[in-house]
Amino acid sequence: MGPWWSPPEPRSVQLLLLGLALVAASFYAGTLFQSSASPALILPPSGSRSPDSSNPQVADAPGFTNKVGVTYRTTPVSVPDYGLDVCPLEYNEYVPCHDAAYVSSLKNLDRSRHEDLEHICPPREKRLFCLVPPPNDYKIPVRWPMSRDYVWRSNVNHSHLSEVKGGQNWVHESGKLWWFPGGGTHFKHGASEYIERLGNMTTNSTGDLSSAGVVQVLDVGCGVASFSAYLLPLDIHTMSFAPKDGHENQIQFALERGIGAMISVLATKQLPYPGNSFEMVHCSRCRVDWHENDGILLKEVDRLLRPNGYFVYSAPPAYRKDKDFPIIWEKLINITTAMCWKLIAKHVQTAIWVKPEDESCRQKSADMKLLNICDPEYSSLPSWKAPLMNCVRLNTDQSKLRKLPPRPDRLLFYSRSLEIIGVTPEKFENNNQFWRDQVRKYWSLLGVEKTSIRNVMDMNANYGGFAVALSTDPVWIMNIVPHTTINTLPVIYDRGLIGSYHDWCQPFSTYPRSYDLLHASHLFSHYQDRVEGCSLEDILLEIDRIIRPQGFIIIRDENTSLSRISDLAPKFLWDVTTHTLENEENMPEEVLICRKKFWAIT
Repeated sequence: MGPWWSPPEPRSVQLLLLGLALVAASFYAGTLFQSSASPALILPPSGSRSPDSSNPQVADAPGFTNKVGVTYRTTPVSVPDYGLDVCPLEYNEYVPCHDAAYVSSLKNLDRSRHEDLEHICPPREKRLFCLVPPPNDYKIPVRWPMSRDYVWRSNVNHSHLSEVKGGQNWVHESGKLWWFPGGGTHFKHGASEYIERLGNMTTNSTGDLSSAGVVQVLDVGCGVASFSAYLLPLDIHTMSFAPKDGHENQIQFALERGIGAMISVLATKQLPYPGNSFEMVHCSRCRVDWHENDGILLKEVDRLLRPNGYFVYSAPPAYRKDKDFPIIWEKLINITTAMCWKLIAKHVQTAIWVKPEDESCRQKSADMKLLNICDPEYSSLPSWKAPLMNCVRLNTDQSKLRKLPPRPDRLLFYSRSLEIIGVTPEKFENNNQFWRDQVRKYWSLLGVEKTSIRNVMDMNANYGGFAVALSTDPVWIMNIVPHTTINTLPVIYDRGLIGSYHDWCQPFSTYPRSYDLLHASHLFSHYQDRVEGCSLEDILLEIDRIIRPQGFIIIRDENTSLSRISDLAPKFLWDVTTHTLENEENMPEEVLICRKKFWAIT
């Protein structure tokens, strides 16, 4: 992570806003997305945009004939000669597999367990096959680290959170900006104070969360992800998630701020992360009924926690005496005791448990029929759309749980996870050196300041070498491992990185315009023979949905795939250039660098 920026004192906020207003005035000189009698697709004049600029003076661009209209996927996929249609403006926040209109039509979902909030994709014939437009007056996002505290209102133009959570300091309206003071439901006076309190509770007031051994955190029901943002100065990295529900734009706010997050929910499926991956799972008023269904959701937390990992619970049952809370607390104590979690602290509305390292207590609970033990064969399978299991996994092979060093040493540590999948230390080091070299060349080819890129996704992350090579730059990286490839996601987490399993035959659980840079290394060739009918065009459409205007896509693959992508790129309104770099065998390899054009419907 790059140098940290100290947030402004409250008295300096007005000066900062004045500075932003002056910058904005220089950015926005000219006509901005003027309305017209009928929808039209417009583009800025060639060369009129810089990486720092916001909306340019726009003008009709001859030769762009894409049509505006609702278009659905066909079989086989057909892209018209004039290019893909553009979805109507009302689809500017379209998230295909979290589409409330489609999900509401399904009758067999267990809504009592929030199954309706899970990743549920419509059949292909009901999936839109058009380019998702930006909202009116979309602006290139504020750069990190200022984006932690300020984002453009027009990019996420929803006031619901500021109205219902204003008193808890989640987000406030400030002219043309949203301001994030760093508060939350249980830390309305600031995440920094709350994080310091957790550090005191986990170390008997002798240290902080970093000295308590916390490197990776899973934040359940993260809100706008201020908890994650304020952990970064401790070099603690967080996978934050929340559902697309009544506070539906919380993840969109988080991503606009430049904080790693995705749409997800604890409901009926395992989360798409490997076991033994987090030193802490955090729930601050996360609206999860941990005590229900025999504690099956707590057993999912147990799967994800490393031995000696912490479960932090800040919610009314931990401290209130009214209504049903004492009953809920008693159930929580019974479930956690059966799993042999130790309650190490309970103070100021927060309780903290520790998962045991020694499995003898859990085996004893199983012998007493207080606990079910999972079949060991399930432990190594990717947790992609796998049902929750009402059991705990025993770590019987202690060699697999070799102690990991602190970050940043963890980034280059040869872990047991690498050994298990047959990667030698030499191959591991060669892979790291390869990606260090490639990333240097990427920056040179992109030709932009590093501060213009914040949200990065590696769509086929392998061992995470690309992310490690970026670890000193001011970015965060979502590492995706397709669930049909070699299961390398445990390697990625053992390196102190974050990521998720996914299937790129389906859309990813995020909002449009989430990422500044997507990296796809030999992704398309992996999917070219899929019997499900997953096409190259499907993946390109999803890439276009989640990349920001003026964002970059770096593609390495077989020449046949690259040739098709080069031909299709103009129909997606991408600029594309071809470069020759070397592969890991030091052989020449063509690389495509695509850039999404800035366009809008007016």
